[in-house]
Amino acid sequence: MKKLTPKAAFRKLAAIYDKMVAQYGEAADAIGMTCDGCHDNCCLSFFQHHTYIEWAYMWEGLNQLPADRLEEIKAKAQAYVEEGQAALARGERPHIMCPLNLEDQKQGICGLYKHRLMICRMHGVPNVLVRPDGQQVQFPGCYRCQELTEKVEADGRIVPVVNRTSLYKDLVMVEMQFVGKNLRQLPKVDHTIAEMIVLGPPKLK
Repeated sequence: MKKLTPKAAFRKLAAIYDKMVAQYGEAADAIGMTCDGCHDNCCLSFFQHHTYIEWAYMWEGLNQLPADRLEEIKAKAQAYVEEGQAALARGERPHIMCPLNLEDQKQGICGLYKHRLMICRMHGVPNVLVRPDGQQVQFPGCYRCQELTEKVEADGRIVPVVNRTSLYKDLVMVEMQFVGKNLRQLPKVDHTIAEMIVLGPPKLK
């Protein structure tokens, strides 16, 4: 398989992200879901991410930020990692604001919105993933989504579910083309956004 340059791989990744956004929008519109006025924040959810290309693409975005803003994010990321590790040691699931969140904005918005990762884009609406072993992994959506889908079902309508299997397959293919032949030898990616920031850009050799 031909190895892609970072720019070519990032273009492919951006195209996959566009598909995700479109499918998310269709599902959200069908149930009347928006984030306006939500008293929770998805950016408090504990997510781990699993691809080198998304890690690298995130850093492409980080490197475009002003130096002082980047240093602020790095400091918040370090604090997140320390607090998260302490929570996990207590047997608790971390509930900490993502270091990329602009908390000075209403509801808080992502400070790296264009470069946000797959899980950040798909969280919220009902979605399903069929794994290579055939097992189906389902996510019912966030609490607000679940409230709305109950009403949809009560009205006798079908709840839209985003099948992200093909999107995931496309992501895996781009990951292989981006990393190249060293993929099997490299450590498995299993990091929070904060850890990806603290660790710096991914090392592919």
